[in-house]
Amino acid sequence: MRHDPLSRLGVCFLAASLTFAQAQTAAPAAAPAPVRLADTATVSAPSLSLKTANRIAMTTVENCAAAGYNVAVTVVDRAGVPLALARSEGAGPHTVAASQQKAYTSASARNLISAMSQGLASNPTLADIPGFLVLAGGVPVRVAGTVVGAVGVGGAPSGLIDEKCAADALKTVLGQ
Repeated sequence: MRHDPLSRLGVCFLAASLTFAQAQTAAPAAAPAPVRLADTATVSAPSLSLKTANRIAMTTVENCAAAGYNVAVTVVDRAGVPLALARSEGAGPHTVAASQQKAYTSASARNLISAMSQGLASNPTLADIPGFLVLAGGVPVRVAGTVVGAVGVGGAPSGLIDEKCAADALKTVLGQ
């Protein structure tokens, strides 16, 4: 039996056309709410202070140490720029970079990295964003509902343990 390449091409074209037609008739996704842009020449945005960042970093290291883990902690401002770094004496050399990337990821996404990682299967390119490390252990710092920074922790045997040390430190330092 002989197969005609043109008939194969026609079948492929028909299948592609049907798929395109189905996509065109599917219900459109709901549009996001409009973003209100500033109408001034400059804007002011709240950010985490150095003094508070240092307290959060040290409290996080102490929380993990009390649980038996050597970690590194980076606290960043709302733009993801490091403000404070604390590393317990026994933390591995890789933990500093991991904590910084986790803090940057959490500040950039304004979200817990553990929550982000749950959606990674449906959005795998999230992990391809330069500087992102989509492993649990990054916690946004919120003050009055606004993200003013983030904490990244690396070194415990689980990112969820890293995250708990940071969340507990935020409760201690900021009462949240």
